[in-house]
Amino acid sequence: MIVVESTIKNIKKAELAHFARRAQKLAGVSGEIAVLIADNQRIQELNRRFRKKNRPTDVLSFPREDGGDIAISAEIARENAGLYGHAPLEELKILVLHGILHLAGHDHEDDQGEMAAKELLLRKKLRLPDSLIDRTHSRRHSTEGNRHPARKKR
Repeated sequence: MIVVESTIKNIKKAELAHFARRAQKLAGVSGEIAVLIADNQRIQELNRRFRKKNRPTDVLSFPREDGGDIAISAEIARENAGLYGHAPLEELKILVLHGILHLAGHDHEDDQGEMAAKELLLRKKLRLPDSLIDRTHSRRHSTEGNRHPARKKR
């Protein structure tokens, strides 16, 4: 089920729901999955309530015994789509896949690259652009490079 609380142009709910079912099957997640697409305020509220982080984020996952819920920021999805040069619908699919992998029990923060490898494999099968993990990793390195200018050796 796809629930859209925020306006984002050209969301094809049926196509996104079909994609979510396909990604769910490939990731091995059983049960029902609901996807909420909301504004930053709603996502920040959820992030603060459940993760104790008082800021919006791109995607949140809430596993249940059989399935789970995914919440996506429409605003961040729209920004990232522009930044990475693809349609907002493609960005929503990337975020849905990422969320589903979390529902499957993967955690890229402490799994030594297992989730990244799985996401890469599924992204290719589903014909999606760069994975969220790849983008976050490369953005972190480019940002770090800007924060720490080269120093002269003494």
